[in-house]
This record gives sequence, structure tokens and C-alpha cells, in this order.
Amino acid sequence: MAAEQPDFRTRTRTIVVFSLLFAVFAAVVVLVYLNTFSRPLTTIILVRHAEKNIEPTNPNPDLSPAGRARAEELVRVLRNAGVTAIYATQYGRTQQTVQPLATALGLPVRNVDSGNTAELVRQITLDHRGGVVFLAGHNNTVPEIIKALSGESLPTIPETEYDNMFVVTIYQSGRAKTTRLKYGVAEAATGNQQMMVKP
Repeated sequence: MAAEQPDFRTRTRTIVVFSLLFAVFAAVVVLVYLNTFSRPLTTIILVRHAEKNIEPTNPNPDLSPAGRARAEELVRVLRNAGVTAIYATQYGRTQQTVQPLATALGLPVRNVDSGNTAELVRQITLDHRGGVVFLAGHNNTVPEIIKALSGESLPTIPETEYDNMFVVTIYQSGRAKTTRLKYGVAEAATGNQQMMVKP
């Protein structure tokens, strides 16, 4: 009888320990599930700034009349896209590109240093998770931001192209996909203009 007592206690302890381990494992599984699948979808819409005045001696030119028209077109295209935050670099041409949409939506324009992609990506992924972010950058920084957000490599946007729109969707799993669209008027290298299909 005395010999059976320790054996009973050992079995009881073993059952308790395994029960606790199972409970901890189950809690970890639930936390991983909630962390992975309860994360909302995040959308980032990126454009290069609209057409600028050609002023070789001016490092910060304003938008040209064609550029101002393109900036107004963004209001039509994105007014109902659910944009929750707007970013532009420190240059006048990017600020002027986003301003009509910012005014239409009543949103402030958040300034970002064109040379600090890491900080911009940090803000988007932490401060705007689940939101729709609109950003105007430059022909070299837009591909750089897309690479940092999604891992997808895109070439530098040609100097003559202003009608590209990129939509980076970051899914609940953390995977991201980039969709490329066109908007507004496309200016061919010859200077001729033709209307593009608009989203």
C-alpha cells in the first residue's frame, strides 16, 4: 500500500505537467493565429509627382499646367478609395501633386524626407496598418519604397512617364502584392497626348 502512494503521486504530477504544457501550447497557437489573421489589410497607393516645369537651374520647380491637371485627376480617381493618410516628400512638385486630394478629403499632408525610405515604411506599417495610404514620390524613390514594402523590384520610372499608379496591398499574412495601373493622360515621347483607360 505504501509502495503505491509515490506511484500515484508521480502519475498525478505527470498529468498536471502535461496538462499545463498543453495549455501553454494551445495559448501560443491561439496568439499566433490572432496575430497572423486578425491583422487588417493595408493598401498603399503610390504615384510619381505630376509633370513639372522644366527649369534646369531650379532644383525645386512647381507643377506645369499639365501637372496641375493631373493632380486634379487624382481627386476623381481616388476620392472614394478610402484614403486615410497622405504623404509627400519635401519638394513642391510632390506637395502640389497631393494637395487637391488632401483638400477634397480634408486630410493633412504628412511630409517625408525623400532620402529616408526606412522611416516612411516604418510609419506606414506601424501607424497606418489597416488603412489606405496615398503617397507622391519621385521616379527613383517610388520603386525604392515599393521594394521596401513588398520585396518586388521595379525599374526607375522613365523621366517622361507621369501616369503610373502603383497599389501595394499588404495581406493579413504579411505577404504583399504590387499592382500597376495608369491614370490620366499619357504623354508620349513625341509630345502627343492620348487618353488612357482610367481606373
